[in-house]
Amino acid sequence: MAHRIPTIINGKASIVSIPSVTKPSRKTFGLTKPLNVALPTPADLQKSDELYETLRSRNSMENYAELSHRETVLAKIDALVEQWVHDLSISRGMASDQARNLGGRIYPFGSYRLGVHDKGSDMDLLCVVPRNIARTDFFSSFLHLLKTHPEATSCLTVQEAYVPVIKTKFDGLDIDLLFARLALARIPRDLNLREGMQLKNLDEQSVRSVNGYKINEELLDLVPNVETFQLALRAIKLWAKPNGVYSNILGYFGGVSCAILVARVCQLYPNAAAATIVNKFFLIYSNWNWPQPVLLNKPDDLKLGFPEWNSNPRAGQHLMPIITPVYPQQNSVYNVSQSTITIIREALMQGFKVTENIMVDKASWSDLFRGPSFFMKYQHFLVVMASSTNPSDQLMWCGLVQSRLVQWRFRRHFKQSIWYASNLSI
Repeated sequence: MAHRIPTIINGKASIVSIPSVTKPSRKTFGLTKPLNVALPTPADLQKSDELYETLRSRNSMENYAELSHRETVLAKIDALVEQWVHDLSISRGMASDQARNLGGRIYPFGSYRLGVHDKGSDMDLLCVVPRNIARTDFFSSFLHLLKTHPEATSCLTVQEAYVPVIKTKFDGLDIDLLFARLALARIPRDLNLREGMQLKNLDEQSVRSVNGYKINEELLDLVPNVETFQLALRAIKLWAKPNGVYSNILGYFGGVSCAILVARVCQLYPNAAAATIVNKFFLIYSNWNWPQPVLLNKPDDLKLGFPEWNSNPRAGQHLMPIITPVYPQQNSVYNVSQSTITIIREALMQGFKVTENIMVDKASWSDLFRGPSFFMKYQHFLVVMASSTNPSDQLMWCGLVQSRLVQWRFRRHFKQSIWYASNLSI
């Protein structure tokens, strides 16, 4: 049967149907021909129905009202950015008519844009402004505007991060705001941010910020069936977390790497149902010849001088390259170590065993999402407590501690996981 599910389509809350019969895709996706173009069997569709019902029963998917609330918040922040660009430009002597046409836009990306976010998930938003607005303005006057806004609370800046960000809670939603200043006099409402030459004359921080959005848009174009991709990706993310292999900063999968891996399986099985995609995910990656990279496409080489993953002197040290599909290409799991790749491989092999049993009615989808008992699996482990004297410092301090964990040499000698915990008290 077809399932109707609230999701995000082109940045808007929509109700979509996950059909019980897949329309065959005749277009070739990816760098190679598909492995199998067969349509799903009735048994495959039944397993996909069961997968959907299992995910829905966990009450993690937002309903239409909750999605509409996110859309409202997005519109408010978009209007706030446009007004900020206008007012700041006038304060610097620009004529009102000219300032009115400058624009300034918010572009959503991350799990929300892909339509796979959970209840209470944060929203990743990219703030794009014209050339007369500087990054220092974003972290000064715009930050002040947020702090004085009645619906914004807990504003925090992380300017020293690889991708600088403002973190805030707006009307109850956690928001991560990134910044990009384009080499344009104005930002039109119909600006195509995916156009490669928009990166020309941008600083590296802006390129990294813009690419978060561009990667999401490219992913949605590179899969044969978006709804199948979304359902399978939800399942893989839900599997990765309890199995201890979901933390990009600690050397495991992150949201982008999971999305790329699932998208590649969708390309190889373009007409398969979501349940089959999940099963093939574990089959393919538990047998993958790492460090052979996972690639979705061959993006344009714009020759703008930005560093790419394979031009890095350390590229040969990458153990598990999962490559982003837009210029400049990057390895989305560059923190993977010998220790963590061993743990990932074990989890993938176990996932394959479970899904094989699911497909022949010897296990249920709940078995896949249960994960092992941490204290039964590991005899030795470390607890890292990151504490601060007040809540306003906690997020930044935790981020710093997390970023340093992967540099500790003891990880070469321990195959066991690190259990990371944070505490607000001293």
